[in-house]
Amino acid sequence: MEAFDEVLEAVGPRLRSLRVERGTTLAQLSESTGISVSTLSRLESGQRKPTLELLLPLARAHQVQLDELVDAPPTGDPRIHAKPIKRHGTVHIPLSKRPGGLQAFKQILPAGWPGGDVSQRTHEGYDWVYVLSGRIRLVLGDQDFVLAEGEVAEFDCRVPHWFGNPGPGPAEVLCLYGPQGERMHVRARTR
Repeated sequence: MEAFDEVLEAVGPRLRSLRVERGTTLAQLSESTGISVSTLSRLESGQRKPTLELLLPLARAHQVQLDELVDAPPTGDPRIHAKPIKRHGTVHIPLSKRPGGLQAFKQILPAGWPGGDVSQRTHEGYDWVYVLSGRIRLVLGDQDFVLAEGEVAEFDCRVPHWFGNPGPGPAEVLCLYGPQGERMHVRARTR
């Protein structure tokens, strides 16, 4: 029973570390999980034992496997069993599972996405985009590019940027995001 207690005691610091690496506040995590800030704080400090009903929404919010939160022994299977994330008419498929640092995603963008006017944004970090199929329009500062299949772009996200799919068909891209870019592109919520 002693080993079991050690595993449970390690969950709190792991949760805190994961949240801090992702740059998420307790309030933001509370909003996305429905778990109160005080419960999250007690979990992270070890004052509350983790339960499955608390860990499942936390794993979902951090986009990690449950076994990563509890430090389950490795199974020897290196495959990533990713669940697609549908966001703003696009599909993001996680291709990496380690929290923090660079994250890899395959994105499927429908023709004409996102529609409307070009609205450039800035944030910390770097983005790297490789076009697998289709075409991507990248507006970077005052430059306007169309990237075709097999082309790649890498840029500093502090430069105002926007990308979309000019069509005529869907586009599939591989993207590498730092933690800041992942929050902007994959986890951003509409208000």
